[in-house]
Amino acid sequence: MKKIVLSAVVLVFAIICIVSFKPRTNTEFLRVHIRANSNSDEDQSVKYIVKNAVVEYLTPILAQCSTKQESMNAVNSHLEEISAVATKTLRANGKTYTARARLCQENFPTRNYGDVTLASGVYDALIVELGSGTGDNWWCVVYPPLCFVGNESNGTNSIVYKSKIAEIIKEWLNNK
Repeated sequence: MKKIVLSAVVLVFAIICIVSFKPRTNTEFLRVHIRANSNSDEDQSVKYIVKNAVVEYLTPILAQCSTKQESMNAVNSHLEEISAVATKTLRANGKTYTARARLCQENFPTRNYGDVTLASGVYDALIVELGSGTGDNWWCVVYPPLCFVGNESNGTNSIVYKSKIAEIIKEWLNNK
């Protein structure tokens, strides 16, 4: 009988949590898009070097931000510096074209970042165009900082999103 009551309580609690869970919308994110000059192997390779330099430059700036608006303001006030960091990196890697950073709204397809999925739609975004900006691109999320904390080597990080409810239910089922 205790197991039935406990199961009912856990089920009701889970339903309440699911019903009251407010999914994030695209208005709660600031994305980043670094567009390569072309799809040549060389341009695609330098895109990742620029990405690392831009992430390294922005990380301490964004670490001070606790809201999307603060992040947008910080990025907006550093657009010239972001462009300069990207262009300097391009020059250091033998490229003659420049980079341009801007904030705008853009349409993004559905994208997964580990366990986090962002639906397709229009998002606020930091766009960094390298040269013509017509090549394949790298993208991630500036706010919340999915790409600007943790292990940055492959465009992901060490942030792990967990559901305490799911953990409790899983633990309870395992002990059953």
